[in-house]
Amino acid sequence: MLTHPVNDHEVLNVEDWAEIRRLHRGEGMAIRAIARRMNVSKNTVKKALASHEPPKYQRKPQGSAVDAFEPQIRALLTEFPDMPTTVIIERVGWQRGRTVFFERVQQLRPLFQPVDPASRTEYQPGELAQCDLWFPPVDVPLGFGHAGRPPVLVLVSGYSRIITATMIPTRQSPDLLAGHWALISGWGRFPRTLVWDNESAVGQWRGGKPQLTETMNAFRGSLGIKVRQCRPRDPEAKGLVERANGYLETSFLPGRIFTSPTDFNTQLLDWLAKANQRHHRRLECRPVDRWDADRAAMLELPPVDPVVGWRFTTRLPRDYYVRLDSNDYSVHPGAIGRRVEVSADLDEVVISSAGTELARHQRCWADHQSITDPDHAAAAADLRNARRLVSVPTIEADVEHRNLSDYDRMFDLDEANGSEEIA
Repeated sequence: MLTHPVNDHEVLNVEDWAEIRRLHRGEGMAIRAIARRMNVSKNTVKKALASHEPPKYQRKPQGSAVDAFEPQIRALLTEFPDMPTTVIIERVGWQRGRTVFFERVQQLRPLFQPVDPASRTEYQPGELAQCDLWFPPVDVPLGFGHAGRPPVLVLVSGYSRIITATMIPTRQSPDLLAGHWALISGWGRFPRTLVWDNESAVGQWRGGKPQLTETMNAFRGSLGIKVRQCRPRDPEAKGLVERANGYLETSFLPGRIFTSPTDFNTQLLDWLAKANQRHHRRLECRPVDRWDADRAAMLELPPVDPVVGWRFTTRLPRDYYVRLDSNDYSVHPGAIGRRVEVSADLDEVVISSAGTELARHQRCWADHQSITDPDHAAAAADLRNARRLVSVPTIEADVEHRNLSDYDRMFDLDEANGSEEIA
């Protein structure tokens, strides 16, 4: 209980306010009786009963030295809304600390600038997927004692916000398109548009317009889709996948250990299955709740798979290895000198000739390695040994032996020798 009456101009504390309302509503006590019991005025009791929210203490704002300069600041911002604060300081003659002045200008400037509301983009089912490369800041073992940070291809469907991703060996066009097809075929259908930034394997902006690479044009032509390139320095154009990259880095990566790229993709696939069932704050539902409608509006997969990955022909040299990216893969030495076809996806490298498979290797993600099949090395050793065992036949022929005296007569040595003997 208060020992002194509370001034009518002061604010009751929450405890007194609650007690006044309890006495009146709970015990039916009259206002005058409450005022006597609480040692407050009747007006204070009436105000407490009329207020349905607890009292809040608000300190009377103190004046600032900038207040005297505010009319001048407003006048300058009215005419020049983008005038730098440092210039405003010079124009008004401010001589004190800058922090308080900068804060005041920051508060006033939006009042004199045109309104620039952010637009909310709505996506239709099956409309598009945003694509990007994420480079996880973690070393992944690549074999042969090497470790690296290969890129992760990330796709986010615009309507459902479903995320799919996979680590690929390189950011080169063959691996990028192979990764695209692996993710799209995993969906079973594909959106009408893929949104990309200026990734070199996709295309570049030249002369004020985007130009796709030949391989990307061939890929989109096989599927019958559109590839849209964002303008340079426009990250908001693919904000969905940018946020997905950040989500992967903060929610998937921490605390994990990877033994290989395959292990990375296995863990990533398991995590994505759960991540796509999370509650999406923007959608107010789970991405999987929208997936059926999104997928149903997408296009069907083509009857013939697009040609992706590495494809080239070369003549097999004497060392019976072919180079793909930066690694060498062995081929059966029986094909030395013949033209062979090399094809590779994200997992395997296959070498063939005239439809006959000559070699099959697991794709090596480390750099500058020689991948040798023991059978190829044994076959090469057998061929070298067989070549050494082939004997050269001896040719028997009569060879005429010339008399040495013929040379003496040729150089007139016989007469000289005869005269010396007589002497």
